[in-house]
Amino acid sequence: MTAPASKDSFGARDTLKVGDASYEVFRLNAVDGAQRLPYSLKILLENLLRTEDGANITAEHVRALANWDPNAEPSTEIQFTPGRVIMQDFTGVPCVVDLATMREAVTELGGDASAVNPLAPAELVIDHSVVIDVFGKSDAFERNVEFEYGRNKERYQFLRWGQDAFDEFKVVPPGTGIVHQVNIEHLARSVMSRNGQAYPDTCVGTDSHTTMVNGLGVLGWGVGGIEAEAAMLGQPVSMLIPRVVGFKLTGEIPPGATATDVVLTITEMLREHGAVGKFVEFYGSGVASVPLANRATIGNMSPEFGSTCAIFPIDEESLRYLKLTGRPQEQLDLVESYAKEQGLWHDPNHEPEYSEYLELDLSTVVPSIAGPKRPQDRIAVSVAKSSFRESLADYVPTQRPNEADDAALDEAGQESFPASDAPSVTHHGVADMPEPASAANGASGRPSKPVTVDSEERGRFELDHGAVVIASITSCTNTSNPSVMLGAALLARNAVDKGLTTKPWVKTSMAPGSQVVTDYYEKAGLWPYLEKLGYHLVGYGCTTCIGNSGPLPEDISSAVQDNDLSVVSVLSGNRNFEGRINPDVKMNYLASPPLVIAYALAGSMDFDFESDPLGHDTEGKPVYLRDIWPSPQEVQSTIDSAITQEMFTTDYADVFAGDERWRSLPTPQGETFEWDPQSTYVRKPPYFEGMGAEPAPVTDISGARVLALLGDSVTTDHISPAGAIKPDSPAGKYLQDNGIERKDFNSYGSRRGNHEVMIRGTFANIRLRNLLLDDVQGGYTRDFTQEGGPQSFIYDAAQNYAAENTPLVVLAGKEYGSGSSRDWAAKGTALLGVQAVIAESFERIHRSNLIGMGVVPLQFPAGSTAKSLGLDGTESYDISGITRLNEGETPETVRVTARKDDGSSVEFDADVRIDTPGEADYYRNGGILQYVLRNMISA
Repeated sequence: MTAPASKDSFGARDTLKVGDASYEVFRLNAVDGAQRLPYSLKILLENLLRTEDGANITAEHVRALANWDPNAEPSTEIQFTPGRVIMQDFTGVPCVVDLATMREAVTELGGDASAVNPLAPAELVIDHSVVIDVFGKSDAFERNVEFEYGRNKERYQFLRWGQDAFDEFKVVPPGTGIVHQVNIEHLARSVMSRNGQAYPDTCVGTDSHTTMVNGLGVLGWGVGGIEAEAAMLGQPVSMLIPRVVGFKLTGEIPPGATATDVVLTITEMLREHGAVGKFVEFYGSGVASVPLANRATIGNMSPEFGSTCAIFPIDEESLRYLKLTGRPQEQLDLVESYAKEQGLWHDPNHEPEYSEYLELDLSTVVPSIAGPKRPQDRIAVSVAKSSFRESLADYVPTQRPNEADDAALDEAGQESFPASDAPSVTHHGVADMPEPASAANGASGRPSKPVTVDSEERGRFELDHGAVVIASITSCTNTSNPSVMLGAALLARNAVDKGLTTKPWVKTSMAPGSQVVTDYYEKAGLWPYLEKLGYHLVGYGCTTCIGNSGPLPEDISSAVQDNDLSVVSVLSGNRNFEGRINPDVKMNYLASPPLVIAYALAGSMDFDFESDPLGHDTEGKPVYLRDIWPSPQEVQSTIDSAITQEMFTTDYADVFAGDERWRSLPTPQGETFEWDPQSTYVRKPPYFEGMGAEPAPVTDISGARVLALLGDSVTTDHISPAGAIKPDSPAGKYLQDNGIERKDFNSYGSRRGNHEVMIRGTFANIRLRNLLLDDVQGGYTRDFTQEGGPQSFIYDAAQNYAAENTPLVVLAGKEYGSGSSRDWAAKGTALLGVQAVIAESFERIHRSNLIGMGVVPLQFPAGSTAKSLGLDGTESYDISGITRLNEGETPETVRVTARKDDGSSVEFDADVRIDTPGEADYYRNGGILQYVLRNMISA
């Protein structure tokens, strides 16, 4: 593709010579005010200069950005054209499904199918489909890969078709690594050279943790699949010039603390400060001392603190990492020359202007975990035991045993706590929580005694609340950061040398983000120690963190379910939302890889590492965590001796070719895809059915009913789960009706290419609390098409409303749609018939995705909530004023009238969260894909 010529109103076009090569560049110093801008806004400014077309991107947009007021609230829309698109397979498959469907729709409207083609490089890494079925065995990796191919053959054949059918679309096959790690180790350019131009590497990705690449100085963030598809097809991303938080780093990480502890501290700070929708940029003297892997860890967690990005500028450390990972010298020269010429090279003595300021002295960071259900809820490890006990009040019955119960416990050989030792815990109005027992310690003072499990494979043991049943080194955040990965392996070596073992009820797993981890574990001679503790390689992919933890051993699962135990997972990930990790596990904690292994040795969250021994050595002496924790010097010397450039160049030499399994897959051919009507993985979606060349007028909403009344912090996990499919759920019943046995259900994420499964999975999370019902969790609602509004599956109720042509709305609290950038959270919402979501506030990605699917996001008036307005979800809703969009105007508010059964009504003005003219165009067209398709036809 030839780059469109910029109008170059500022005379910024110039030539940059690097060695023997010459590149067209657009110089930032041609624009007054550019040099005072933060690094991230300089990248956006270059983007506007290079893509200025006089229509969508004008000289006024350039001036608005150059004259950015750090103190202003975002109000100016600009169009950002990302240099490339990065995808993982869960979110990438629907993208390719939609592109394949668009090819047919273009043909039906008289266009050319081949016009539907990525115009920017699009790369997809298959990393979300491996499930930990087998663990703790030497053949775990091979067997899990076999299962993966067996389950996902249809999806993989479809992706191979896409790789051949579409230009500029490449697929990294399964078993290679996690998308964000492959991105920073191989795919990221830092500075791109294309069509004779050099410009900053920028990207959007179909996974919220795309921000990991911010650690390498690449501006990028997660978008919904629908936005990514539009970007692939040449559509810029519409955005407001953001506020930028300057985050100053000073000092160095102290011994005993890790990169994970730093990122959990930063997550807590930024959540408390408020970073939603803002850019975060790191600066200061401490930046130089932050290794690239740690920068990537911090960037990765940007969605957890709510910011759009969390970026580090390019410096010597960036070049060191690019060299280590095998980038050619010509690329290193280009990155250094371009960054220095454009004022994009980090200067620790220069402080750009920022909207807001935060500062962290890295020397103050302490070992931390986060949980039991949100990544921002940081807990110092020193108080983890007491914090766990307090949190347990939310998960177990809180009645204190009476005297007869105490006597019975004493008779059974259990010592009850004296009254003075039993803490009084008050949480949500419930007081006097008895102290929980511990699977590791056998403590007592609880209404029921621990459960004894007799296991043929693991022997006899007791399970109780707080038992760590999953301790997984997993997810993109940490699993290729050498400091924590080698730290974990050295801790494992020290533990084995002391004679320690992991507890028999713990499901252990090691899922590195990159094959390079295996290389440096082998070179350092550390694999045998990890395997001795059960940390065998289970796969290269995103596993436990997205719900691919696999089933617990049957005897443990039965004990947990039969006795309603509140057991725990500990994982080195970034997400620990309710219902996400495993259906049997209620409490989930994020931790560094070394702490994951420490908790596997402890076996319980009801454990104090300072005072409780992990076990005893061969001489019978107690062994504490401090006795096996490796020193920073040993970790660094192992990094220096074990990691080489050759590991990266070898592992990535032929990264798109795949193994024999991948290459031997039968692959369909042709410009358009031949849909298999029997497929339960890949089906043609209905988005373009009946679509005309011109959009129908926007209409107001009349007589809508509430599908769900939801509280605060409802995540996209709650809306569109990616975990296991329950057999008695609508999705499970659909699969069984289509001849799929329960053992072959796979996960929601793996079936995202089938809208029939995903509609039925929308709002089906087992931990969703729909406040239309009392004390009910799961995908249920009241169906007001039936007399008395009985309880019903949300999907079944939606079908009944659709049969009566009744539109639907969702009412919600604060931070609606936080978490992963799940396009299906918006697609499923739209396909269920929801036309509006009224919330107290939205997270960025989901709000824009709703508009992209033709659903209008509305906000309650400031200070108002559904409860304060007296709304209980039984009302019928009229929403008027949306039709002003037909006149080219985006209304600031619309009138909402909620009519109650007794004839009374509640009226209020809801804020319209269509924030940019571009979003208004998408909404008028019924969605972003329809807008792109119509533009393609008219062109």
